[in-house]
This record gives sequence, structure tokens and C-alpha cells, in this order.
Amino acid sequence: MKPLTSNKKYYLSFVVILQLLQIKSITSFSTRSNSIILSTTRRTWKIKSRITSPFPADPIIAATSIPHRGLHTLLQMSSPPGFQITPKKEIIIAGAGIIGTSTAYYLAQNHAQDVSSITIIDPSGIIAPAASGKAGGFLALDWNDSSPIGPLTRRSFELHSILSKDLGASKIMYRRLTCTSISVRKDSPLSNGSLADIYKKPSGKKMQGVEWASDVNLLDMSSMESISGQGRIVGARSLGDESTIAQVHPKMLCDAMWEAVQGHPDINAKIVKGKVKRSMYGDDASFQGAELEDGSVVEGDSLLFACGPWTEIGNCMVGVKYHSAVIPTKEVLSQSVFYDGFGDPEVYPRPDGTAYCCGFPDPPIRVTEEPGKEEVRQEKVDEIVEAVRAVSGGVSGILGSVPDIVQSCYLPTTPDNIPMMGHVEGQDSCFVAAGHGCWGILMGPASGEAMASLLVAGKSTKYVDLRLFRPERFSKI
Repeated sequence: MKPLTSNKKYYLSFVVILQLLQIKSITSFSTRSNSIILSTTRRTWKIKSRITSPFPADPIIAATSIPHRGLHTLLQMSSPPGFQITPKKEIIIAGAGIIGTSTAYYLAQNHAQDVSSITIIDPSGIIAPAASGKAGGFLALDWNDSSPIGPLTRRSFELHSILSKDLGASKIMYRRLTCTSISVRKDSPLSNGSLADIYKKPSGKKMQGVEWASDVNLLDMSSMESISGQGRIVGARSLGDESTIAQVHPKMLCDAMWEAVQGHPDINAKIVKGKVKRSMYGDDASFQGAELEDGSVVEGDSLLFACGPWTEIGNCMVGVKYHSAVIPTKEVLSQSVFYDGFGDPEVYPRPDGTAYCCGFPDPPIRVTEEPGKEEVRQEKVDEIVEAVRAVSGGVSGILGSVPDIVQSCYLPTTPDNIPMMGHVEGQDSCFVAAGHGCWGILMGPASGEAMASLLVAGKSTKYVDLRLFRPERFSKI
């Protein structure tokens, strides 16, 4: 590359400055953007020029580390006219759930040129320890169109499809499927007609499109006990087809996204076990990093609180506790079912031959249990299992097997049931994204995409208007 004559005088002086500042290496040079990436053992820098670069290709200058803030000042003073000196950001994310991992993923995918490191901090020390690892993963394109989260959910539904291609559909157990609402009623064997009349399957349009119809209400007529408590389908209606309904395995998705972040060649990604106590600021009020409860400090440029129901920003977050049971099925089903009756259980069959069953939520509370250590109450599990058996043919029906997994988690919920996302009022370089409720898995990718853009570029993506989710609306609570 032939440098401009007017810039030759800057070359030797700039190289001398780099040596004096103990630059470790010039790791890359982009002819398209006229930018150079400088690295020290502490910091990575992006230098962008509006003129042809005077630097030769791939120069390596060996040296040791230096304070990054001093580097910024000296590089700015010594650089040629037309050069813009910008430090690559070190991002800290408190929370290893779907919002935190999605933000990390889109930082790496869309902003790697401006980010040098991503550190996730979580009390568990693992990815998706709580609701993001225990949720059902049901995705609906248009169920929120009439609410403020409509555009967010539509963008995220699209991103889930893209993620299935980029990460591998089988790796995250993503697929399209259908969804049906089935009304089931409990009848007494002593009511009108014979037992066979009471428990016979409805005919005609009532059962049209119900995948489970072949197993529902097939009862052992030799035993009164097998009939007692069973349900009878009285109607069904479609809630969506493969164009509007999908599912993903939340834990697999979070793990796959984080694996992709860690595999990025230009980003240092790590997870730290701990809990953020507070954000730290220097004497000049500039953000320095996050102090953990054990007194250690994680240095960085920006901090995102994505702690789900443990988010303290706004002093308004509560958690709604749900229990769930993962039950083996006799065949792979492809229709999610929202039952009307018997406590309204929800069933999400998965492509691995299991069905995720949930329902009967607790009232909202301030969460004190630790992430990943939520108590599982057996009476709640029994309530779910009994309900889904009652609506699917009893112990001999499609959901009659003993559960493989029983678990519980808290869904983070705000007072107005709308997530809070944006800058934290009064805390420079601090952000929050939490409170996504029962749609957390669905809204995770688009929320992460928007927050990644806000963290680096200072604004959201064109798909999501973050003003609708501003955290300061809860400042007076």
C-alpha cells in the first residue's frame, strides 16, 4: 500500500510513540474502513482514519502492558490529522439468562469491531441456571400484536428462525409446530346416560385438527377408578400453525449462543461466578467496573443488569413461580396445547419425545431463593401431573408416564407487565434489561440485539423502540 506523501512524516513518529507506549501488537488493518486494531495486554484499541493509512501491512511491535486510559490520551495527542482513536469496549453483563446471553451473542455478531471482551457474572457460575434453563420455549409470532411488545416479539420470532440456521436447529431443538386450545370438562359417571356415552370422543368439527384425539378419552371401562376424575373434550380451536408458532429448548439456545461468543476469535469471553454489589466510578466520575459481593472487581466500560427476578433496578421486580414436569410421550408430537379446564395446564411437546407440562403459578413475590436453587414442591408437581393426565386419557394416555424432570423457576415481572430496558437513571454507563415475564424466551434475541446496539452505538436497532421500555417509569415506586 502506497501512503500519501503528506502522511509520511507521521509514520516514524507514530511508530516511536507506539514503542514508547509499549503496544503489544497491531492485530489487524482494514483497507475498506481504513482502521487499525492495536492491542495491549490490558486493552484493545481501534484507530480509524479518514485518509489512506501510512502504516505498512501487519507490523508487530513487541512490548508490555500499559494503563489504557493513559494510552488513549497519548495516542490522541500523537496521532496524525484525520485519525479517530477509539478504545474497544469491555462489556460486563450481570446475569447469565436469555437476556444476558442474547446480548453477548449480538455484541459478538454485530459489534465485534468495537468490543474486546465480554464478561458475564452470575451467582451460579453457569449459563441459564434459572428460568432461562427451565422454561418451555414456546414461541408465537402474533400473540402480542395489540400490546407495546408487539414489534419486539415479531422481530424476535424472526431472529429465532435465523438462530436456528446459524446455530443449528437440532442443536437448540428448534422447530415449527401448531397450537390448539382444547376445552375439557369433568363429568360425573352418575350423570346422564351410560359411561360409554359420557366418555366417548366428540365427533366432527370439535376434534378437527386435534393431534392428540386418538389417545384422549380412551379409558379402561372395566374399572370405575380409571374413569373417576377423567376429562371429556367438549371443543377445540386452532391458535396458530407452522407459520406463526415455533419452539426452542431455552437451555440449549443459551448454551449455543454463549459457545458462539466464546468461539469468536477477536473477543475475550468469560463467565465469572459472583454477584454484582455495585457499579464503581473513579474520582472523575467515569465508570470503572463492577464490584462483587466478595470484594473483587471486574473492570470494564459498561455494565448491563440482566438479572431477571433478582434485578434491583427500579425496586419493582417480582417473580411468579412456576413448576413444570417433563414427561416422556409415546410418540413425537408436534402440537402445543393450552387446555381450558382442570386448572388450565399447558403442554409443549418436544422433538425428543417428551412434553413440557406446566401450570398453577404461585402469586408474585420478591424473590429470595438463589438462581438455580429454587425449591421444588412435590404437591405442585403432583397437581400438574394429575391435570395433564386427566385431560389426555389418564395413566394409559399420551401423558401417563412418570416425569423425567421436575423443576421450578421464577418469571421476572414488572408492575405493568412490560419489560424495562435502557439506561439506568443516575448511573453512567449502566443499563438494565429485565422483566420479560412469560415471554422471556421469545423476546430474548431481539432484546439482546437492541441492548447490544445501545451498549456500543448508543442507540437501539431499527426494529425496537426502547423508549417504550424506559426503566425510569418505575423510579417513583
